[in-house]
Amino acid sequence: MRYLTPFFLICLVAAFLSAQSPSQTLAPTGTLRAIFLGGNPVQGRVDPKTGEATGPVPDLVRELARRLGVPYKIISAPDAQVILDALKDNTADIGFLAYDSARAREADFGAAFEVMFNSYLVRSDSPIKKSADVDRTGVKVAAVKGQTQELFVSSHLKKAKVRVFQTMPPQGEVERLLGSGEVDVFAINRQRSLDAQAASGSKLRALSDSFLEVEQCFVVEKGARAKLDAIEKFVAELRSSGFIKVSIDRAKLTGVDVASGKKR
Repeated sequence: MRYLTPFFLICLVAAFLSAQSPSQTLAPTGTLRAIFLGGNPVQGRVDPKTGEATGPVPDLVRELARRLGVPYKIISAPDAQVILDALKDNTADIGFLAYDSARAREADFGAAFEVMFNSYLVRSDSPIKKSADVDRTGVKVAAVKGQTQELFVSSHLKKAKVRVFQTMPPQGEVERLLGSGEVDVFAINRQRSLDAQAASGSKLRALSDSFLEVEQCFVVEKGARAKLDAIEKFVAELRSSGFIKVSIDRAKLTGVDVASGKKR
């Protein structure tokens, strides 16, 4: 009989976990703690004066917390590694990142809510007209370390030279870098590229095509299958109801679309 005890214990633990409510699964501390890239307009924006977060990710977090019946905390992260670390050390319950196979070795990616387009940014008089023109000898491509665009250009461009920045330079520095020829191209997401073009007073130009389309997803700590199952149902409902599309439109984003929901 004593040999059956471990089996029964395992069954009891499994039954307990399966009986947990969505709120216990997703917000075990009683507060839904969500972390996102606050400097990425595709995910959301943080008001520098009030600290208020707005955009698709904050909308999703607030709606999820409302359905769970718990308060929420939205954390702004400067880069992807901070998000991955927060999930690992349990200081956040859910995060949001663009899918990448390298990142997927550190965390589990769940439902996609957006598709993010990426467009190269050049000076307005650049001879580079489309993404296919970029990977040529002598072309200098800038990207921010660890961001989706940097991971792509560093692994896919064969002839162009990639220059990696630790953080995204401010608008004035981007204009100087491109205007002086110190770099010829900046690889960023389409929304940022269009924002930079608009802010430059016609000094910069976003290429009209997208060199990469990538899903923005919920992300959780490794092995948190129960969280992913609950999130999948939630996102499917918001996708079909039009909630995500309305959120994208309200944020006035032009470099993204609603994710299809197809499995990777």
